[in-house]
Amino acid sequence: MTMPGYRTKLESIAIAGVGNLFIRSLLDRQQYYDPDGAAERLGIGPAVWPLFGLLWPSALHLAAQLALRPVCADEKILEIGCGLGLASLVGHRRGARITASDCHPLAGDFLRENLLLNDLCASLRYKHGQWGEARPASILDAGRIQLSSRYDLIIGSDLLYDRDMPAELAAFIDQHAVDDAEVWIVDPNRGHRPAFNRNMAALGFALQQDMQLSSLPPQADSPAAPYKGRMLVYQR
Repeated sequence: MTMPGYRTKLESIAIAGVGNLFIRSLLDRQQYYDPDGAAERLGIGPAVWPLFGLLWPSALHLAAQLALRPVCADEKILEIGCGLGLASLVGHRRGARITASDCHPLAGDFLRENLLLNDLCASLRYKHGQWGEARPASILDAGRIQLSSRYDLIIGSDLLYDRDMPAELAAFIDQHAVDDAEVWIVDPNRGHRPAFNRNMAALGFALQQDMQLSSLPPQADSPAAPYKGRMLVYQR
């Protein structure tokens, strides 16, 4: 499928216990389209613009882990830096109270498209969530709903991608976590995990589990590459 300014592809993604999900994603990392500068105003330059729209191995692992969690009607779940929101789609299909969030201007559009592709109701909440340097509300597009609530479980994947992330991400999680929140982070060993552990501990989040994740079965015609990431579970 060709969209204005960028190209996409459609894949069937297998998640054990949930059934396949059809996911519309960007064709590759060469796609870029920001004619009005909406992404640039949020600090998203051309080099990182496509990253939200790709299906990363860590996102598959996060979705697979959420598929194993019993659904609790009273539990509020937040996926941060959701990108294509695969874990949120899995939680939504299973009946969890989940909210997807990201800072990319097109993340919400892709999430709505993927809801339609899977015949899922549009009640899955999506909100703008961005950590790091504060961005004035005036630069956000009209109608973009800012993340403001607090959640029982906060999840995310492949978020520790530079040296500023440990402190910024921990502060963002703290801002949106209830007093006794649980946090799941799937990290592909980018090297910032120790610093993140220290920042989380300083905010009262104790590391409960640091689990090596095994490679998942291959998706469609794509062979599974060895996965060396970890699942970090924190409790406050």
